[in-house]
Order: sequence, then structure tokens, then C-alpha cells
Amino acid sequence: MLRFAVAAFVLLLAMPAQAQGPFTGRASVVDGDTIEITGQRIRFQGVDAPESWQRCQDSAGKPYRCGKVAADALDTFLAKSRPTRCEFIEYDRYKRVVADCFRADGKSVAEWLVLNGHALDFKRYSKGAYAAAERRASAAKVGMWQGEFDAPWDARKRR
Repeated sequence: MLRFAVAAFVLLLAMPAQAQGPFTGRASVVDGDTIEITGQRIRFQGVDAPESWQRCQDSAGKPYRCGKVAADALDTFLAKSRPTRCEFIEYDRYKRVVADCFRADGKSVAEWLVLNGHALDFKRYSKGAYAAAERRASAAKVGMWQGEFDAPWDARKRR
């Protein structure tokens, strides 16, 4: 019995300090695909937004900071229906929480980002969950789709 108690205690110590959600509260935007709720950084499952330093070109060919535009749009979107609720999925290789997040009105944050051209369907992780939203954004030429851009994963590789 003592061995079992010691083993259970060791397992508890090995677990991450933060509970595995759900996380609910007022979200602070870190960047276009990451928020923070009560001190916990949360990365949205299955989408990839441009980096804060990343530049895209608008429909006239003029460069703009599409990562900043994505983060600002996310902040505005979240402010319209608080609090934000995130359902834990896993930890990523950087030990961040990866989650599906929703506004108080039930709207999916990740889907909204893709649908409005502020993020791409990260098929490697989403398995195409946001492919239809991405096609709609591309056809409507909204967000990054208004001009030229590098996929965030390609921009990171080149940097």
C-alpha cells in the first residue's frame, strides 16, 4: 500500500502544474493564434496565423503587417462576446496548452480566424477541419487572401 501511495505521489508531481481546463475568462491576445487566460497561454488547435513580424501584400501590392492585423482582429472579435472558453486538447512541444476555444455566444474562434482570412487551416494538425472555411475566405479575398502572402509555416522556415 505504501508503494502505491508513493507511486501516485510521484505521478502527481510529474503532471503539469496547470489543470487541463476548461479555461474560461477574459482572454488577452498574444498573437493571431494564441491567447492567455488567467496566466495560461493557449494555442488554437488546427490553425496557423501569420507571425507578428510577418508582412503580406494587400490587393494593391503594398506591404502590411498581416500578423498584427490578425492579432488586432482577434482582439476585436473576442471583445464582442466574453468570456472566452477553451477546451483542452493537448500540450504542444513548447508545453503550451492547445485547445478549441469559443466565445460566450458559442462561436468557434479558430473557424472565425480562418473564415476571415486571418489564419490558415493547419492541415497537419486539423486534418482539414477548416478547409471549407479557408476556401470561402480565399474566394471572398478577405484578410490575407486579398493579396500575396507566405503561409506562416513557410515564413518561419525562411526566417
